[in-house]
Amino acid sequence: MRLTVLGGGGFRVPLVYRALLEDTGDTAGRCTELVLYDTERSRLDAIGAVLARQAERHRADGAAPHPAPRVRTTTDLDEALRGADFVFSAIRVGGLEGRTRDERVPLAEGVLGQETVGAGGVLYGLRTLPVAVRIAERVAEIAPDAWVINFTNPAGMVTEAMARVFRERGLGDRVIGICDSPVGLCRRAARAVGADPDRADYDYVGLNHLGWLRRVTVDGRDLLPGLLGDAARLESFEEGKLFGADWLRALGVLPNEYLHYYYFNRESVSAVRGAEATRGEFLHQQQARFYEGLRSGDPAEAFEAWDRTRLEREETYMAESREATGGWERDSCDLDGGGYDRVALALMRAIARNERTTLILNVPNRNAVPGLDADAVVEVPCLVDAGGARPLATGAVAPDQLGLMLSLKAVERSAIEAAESGSRDAALRALALHPLVDSVRVAGRILDATRVH
Repeated sequence: MRLTVLGGGGFRVPLVYRALLEDTGDTAGRCTELVLYDTERSRLDAIGAVLARQAERHRADGAAPHPAPRVRTTTDLDEALRGADFVFSAIRVGGLEGRTRDERVPLAEGVLGQETVGAGGVLYGLRTLPVAVRIAERVAEIAPDAWVINFTNPAGMVTEAMARVFRERGLGDRVIGICDSPVGLCRRAARAVGADPDRADYDYVGLNHLGWLRRVTVDGRDLLPGLLGDAARLESFEEGKLFGADWLRALGVLPNEYLHYYYFNRESVSAVRGAEATRGEFLHQQQARFYEGLRSGDPAEAFEAWDRTRLEREETYMAESREATGGWERDSCDLDGGGYDRVALALMRAIARNERTTLILNVPNRNAVPGLDADAVVEVPCLVDAGGARPLATGAVAPDQLGLMLSLKAVERSAIEAAESGSRDAALRALALHPLVDSVRVAGRILDATRVH
């Protein structure tokens, strides 16, 4: 099986390779070739050195049941796509320089600057969507039988735009979005109630980076009410510390961590503006040191350098939000970097080997979430097998949750329209309709400052 990674010079690619190396399943359906595509050869070479070291460590492990997947790199998109069974899209249009602008321009107007949430997320989407659509068109042309797994942010709107391309060409629902936030929340909640995360069932509903965990069920019994009633246990893990026991008890659900930007917007904006650097600026500086170090350093130390940098990245994740809620360190179990890569592997295994499983994914709604149309991409539990991912019915959604989902879906679709047509009106609508942008004039100034249209 051939897996192609778009954005193959990206910093998180070794996590994908790690998941492939740890795949102990049958040979059938196992990845044997990993193709890395990127527009920058130097980044491909740097990550290639990290993967080579990972493969060496894998071969040195006598318990390894399978040889490491061979790795091939290319800067030619069509070459990367030929023969692909799965295409993993993890591109960053504009690089971290673009992310820095997405964050700083809104902050100068007093509104949130963040990669996927608020004005920053809309700006990132406007820049990314045209490229993502062109990629979907090339996949549909060159590898129409491939499954596209999208992790490119903002994952919800990008997945919906790419899925439209496949649907219009009669290729079905072969574009599936993934995110590590829901699985992290679910596993932390299960551990907090003393359950094995792999034995629990989860009722989760929302859009990407806008979702709620409504039930944690073990042996037919929902354990979430007991957790919500126990402040000490509730505040023993990340979401409990972020939102506080009082607010979570009032909500009656566990929100995705990104909802902190909505529920505590004033505090979030203040914390981000007060930080020495935005998240994008921090990552830009950190990764520049890493890639430059690999160009001038010893390739044999590539993996160790990457792993040190990865740990620092995980330790500082959502640092401003943690600072705004009293300051606290992430638990060690949340620092291994595993998440979206393992979701991707589980998804590929389920499809390639027909290993039926349930995963929280971003897929067209069909009839799963009442109140949203059939083609709206939602983030919900899905039954996955060789036929793909089918969303499971969620039942009624609370009015406050559905209201936010509808507002954000309108933002996403305005951004998609702007990317398709070049319409400044649609781009302005995408920014101004966002709940975290408090003025149409502010939205207009942000749009003009970034010169997206």
